Amino acid sequence: MLGTSARLLRLLSLLQTSRDWSGPQLAERLGVSTRTIRHDVGKLRELGYPVDATPGAAGGYRLGAGAQMPPLLLDDEEAVAVAVGLRTAAGGTVVGIEETSLRALAKLEQVLPARLRSRVNALHSATVAVAAETPAVSADVLGTVAAACRDNERLRFDYLDHDGAASTREVEPHRLVHAHRRWYLAAWDTARQDWRSFRVDRMLLRRPNGARFVPREAPGGDVATYVVAGVVGAAIRYRAVVRLHASAESLTGWDPDWGTLEAVDEHCCLLHTGNDSPERLALYLGMIGVDFDIVDAPGLADHLRELGARYTRAAG
Repeated sequence: MLGTSARLLRLLSLLQTSRDWSGPQLAERLGVSTRTIRHDVGKLRELGYPVDATPGAAGGYRLGAGAQMPPLLLDDEEAVAVAVGLRTAAGGTVVGIEETSLRALAKLEQVLPARLRSRVNALHSATVAVAAETPAVSADVLGTVAAACRDNERLRFDYLDHDGAASTREVEPHRLVHAHRRWYLAAWDTARQDWRSFRVDRMLLRRPNGARFVPREAPGGDVATYVVAGVVGAAIRYRAVVRLHASAESLTGWDPDWGTLEAVDEHCCLLHTGNDSPERLALYLGMIGVDFDIVDAPGLADHLRELGARYTRAAG
């Protein structure tokens, strides 16, 4: 049986997970009686930890929010994950979080056992970070947007789109999505009555937030896929349809970034694709590794001839 101090620490660790624990469950985990659990919960409350208790068959114990943050009790894998995450955040794309992350990392590494400190240092020394050439986002803006998503409050902001056009938006924020090294907000645009995604670094928030709203179901049931598809689609300025001389089923390991396959028969399929220029598209089509015909792609044939002649000269 664990000693009283060790048992209290173990109990606190269990209560820090995002779930409710019944008295019998905690008793089984700690190898004590439910009466001892009630006594230990009382001890934690005397020490200042706000342990909430819900009566009834569906009730249980949970660590509530208090005036001070209790010490976090992490297992080995959790401690390494937090340390690596703090190192990453120190060089990330959120303005003002670098120094805070380094301070938190210094505190964590000071109390890490030698075996874990060695693992964290090994990961750090063996990893090379590529500087992100992307606009940084204010931590205050991210926090405000995240709180509006959580509290179902409308957001109002001035926005610059991809072409530099300015507009004022009022939206029902749904989720923040981090994709392609940028932060995006997926939201329901109340004026356009449709879903939209916004780059957070192009948003200038207006305070205070708007009225509360009833949250809607995410577009397509997957907000991350919706945002990524919109980001990729916005970068496509030249679209094309080509017939590939292979069935859609035979193209295993297909990268969706190259386009969408439409099955035709066992001998061919249609590829709906695009890029920022026909020159790049001609290059990518050659990398697929199968013969193809142009169905709808104005000007693409000229670029294919030019590229083919250049390759032939190089091979000769």
